[in-house]
Amino acid sequence: MRHVNQDKVPGVRIRRRDMFAVVLANAVVLFVLSVVGNLTLIEAIMGSLTVLALAFIYHLSVSAGQSAFEKRAHIEAEKPDDGPRPIRLGRTMLDHLPIPVLLIGADGKIETSNPAARAFLSLGDEGGYLSASIRQPEVLNAVNAALKGQGSDPVEYSSLLPVEAHVRAFVSPLKTVENQKNWQAMLALTDETSLKRADRMRADFLANASHELRTPLASLSGFIETLSGHAKNDEEAQARFLAIMQDQTDRMRRLIDDLLVLSRVEMDEHVAPQGRADLSAIVAEVIEFLRPQIQGRNVEVETDIQSGGNVIGDRDQILEVIQNLLENAVKYSPKGSKVRIEITSGLSRNEAERPQIEMKPKASRLTLTAPSQEADKQYALVRIYDEGQGIARENLPRLSERFYRVDGQKSGPKEGTGLGLAIVKHIINRHRGGFTVESALGYGSTFSVFLPCEDHDQD
Repeated sequence: MRHVNQDKVPGVRIRRRDMFAVVLANAVVLFVLSVVGNLTLIEAIMGSLTVLALAFIYHLSVSAGQSAFEKRAHIEAEKPDDGPRPIRLGRTMLDHLPIPVLLIGADGKIETSNPAARAFLSLGDEGGYLSASIRQPEVLNAVNAALKGQGSDPVEYSSLLPVEAHVRAFVSPLKTVENQKNWQAMLALTDETSLKRADRMRADFLANASHELRTPLASLSGFIETLSGHAKNDEEAQARFLAIMQDQTDRMRRLIDDLLVLSRVEMDEHVAPQGRADLSAIVAEVIEFLRPQIQGRNVEVETDIQSGGNVIGDRDQILEVIQNLLENAVKYSPKGSKVRIEITSGLSRNEAERPQIEMKPKASRLTLTAPSQEADKQYALVRIYDEGQGIARENLPRLSERFYRVDGQKSGPKEGTGLGLAIVKHIINRHRGGFTVESALGYGSTFSVFLPCEDHDQD
């Protein structure tokens, strides 16, 4: 609350004694004039009354004006003191900046930070030492130089945990108060992860696409040459070659579609989704979508929903994950076999990553990606069991590599692109979840993903 100094408030101090003296002096002057004959007695009395009336009117008008001013002064005194208006405006603008900005004091502590900085560095409400939040020597050296009044060039740094991030830091020395003894440092951060990934993905896309498309394009070229030559009039050969050409064209289409999906997922991998999704509804939708393939393989799909599966995430991407895993389970299971899907929620990270379930004989388990450890975080788990031929232990670490296909899955017109599990890994990584696989030769495989539960599921 502001303090108003009454001695400095402009106004008119009305004193009745002074006004009475003025009126009395006028009356005496008029009386003397009437005695000497310049005015009659009646004129002197009328003049005195007129002066008295004017003095009274003046008193009323000034009193009303002073009362209104004092009321306004009282209202102003009740308002909170937010400092000078330019400072409040600057603070408001800083809070609305979308980039992280911090003010570092001479002792290396974060004195001020905007909401973007607190979210980016997970600072919370109170800032501590900068070195506890940013462990990058080049950035800390630039800040130390700024605290000595020295400028520096922008600093780029990268981190890989919990997710890959590329950041450019701008550090400037400044003094916020005139005649301030110690320098402060202003640190502004820009997230360039999307730009770096876009550059890398363009190069990867060209390299991978050219490599993977070379084989089907060579096949198409060979068949076209054959159909244009000695098989020009061979209808049986034409039908057989055209069917193969159709399969190769479908393979190229699937490959391009998967490359585009993977590129989009990697682009946003460093930004955690904020949506909500129902795992049980997604599983039901995927089963219905894959119904023709399930029936074509004569595979039975069972579901076991032990508890609700409301999770934090992008529904379309989670659907992509379940579809990839279930499609693989159906594709690589023998005809007439069974695929089972289980959903369980309210699990800790350890319970979701290593469920207390008896593993198959000689089975191996591997975590392909996992979130950071948080004591109070709970997860929903989806496990998909198949009765396929299983995967050898030495192949498990490479399952989520791009274009990797296990021996025995590299042939046939409906072979995969080798990108499905890479897409699953990157989507789960973006959701700050986990992805594990258990498998044993001759006993089938179990692929599991777990995602953060909604808050009310964690209570």
